[in-house]
Amino acid sequence: MNKPNTTRRQLIKALAAAPLAGSGALWAQGTWPQGPVKIVVGFPPGGGTDALARVLAPKLTTMWGQQVIVENRAGVAGVLAADVVAKSTDGLTLLMGHINSHGIGPALNPKMPYNAETDFSPLALVGVTPNVLICHPNAPAKTLKDIVALAKAKPGTLSFGSAGSGSAQHLALELFKVAAGVDVLHVPYKGSAPLLTDLMGGQINYSFDTMAAVTPHVKGGKVHAVAQTRTKRSASYPDLPTVAESGYPGFEATTWYGMIGPARMASDLVQRINRDINTAMAMPDVKERLNAVGAEDGGGTAQQFADFMRAERVKWARVVKEANVKVDA
Repeated sequence: MNKPNTTRRQLIKALAAAPLAGSGALWAQGTWPQGPVKIVVGFPPGGGTDALARVLAPKLTTMWGQQVIVENRAGVAGVLAADVVAKSTDGLTLLMGHINSHGIGPALNPKMPYNAETDFSPLALVGVTPNVLICHPNAPAKTLKDIVALAKAKPGTLSFGSAGSGSAQHLALELFKVAAGVDVLHVPYKGSAPLLTDLMGGQINYSFDTMAAVTPHVKGGKVHAVAQTRTKRSASYPDLPTVAESGYPGFEATTWYGMIGPARMASDLVQRINRDINTAMAMPDVKERLNAVGAEDGGGTAQQFADFMRAERVKWARVVKEANVKVDA
């Protein structure tokens, strides 16, 4: 007597599960990709995030047999693009993640539109770049020791520019203020270009900025490089001391980039994309282009990238709290 009812219940369960099974198949390695893949970048063309996405896109196009397109969705220091990917459902939309969207942003903005921990599938770390502390060639203090001494002698007067409030460069400054125990004036700009123009013109004294942005001006003698902000020296600047070795052990304030997908990607697909990105980054021409922008130490497993981002969120949450960093909405 109960068999028909049991059969009906089983059928209802099977029908209810069918859409989910179809969705899962969309994310499985064997059927992916079934169309063009999009890498969303949260910044305008020409920046480091955009450059790295465009280095990888043609290599992945060849590997995957589908066009890989880079789409720029600039806004809110990468948060807008990350939210687009978090809410994507087509199985073909990835993110070139960035320290702002998945490291600093969650600490600065408690009302983020996404959860950086649970709304994404970490795929692969693409590269880590140092920031460089720079000044005008005629600045009165051109070593880290002298800059700290001057800042302590004249608290609140030395000006440090950044590419914007809440940017990686701004947080590098805040970390430095905490480490060195100095009080300096933060001057935010809308990007590196106006910042560098004012620094070279003498309107501001110092700045932490990305290695990719400052290198042409350092080589041209228009700005002076004081120190770099990874704990180890970059291969691009082997003779430039780090902040850590200049009296502040453990100091590290980097900009990093990595490929990220929406949550709930099948584990075999995560592994495949991770493997393919690692393969692309090992190609000589890709390595050369990564080195040109100071992007080092990319690769590794998806889990290593997830652990890396989690540690970054903890670190920058501490800096934001200790330095009482506030960013206007």
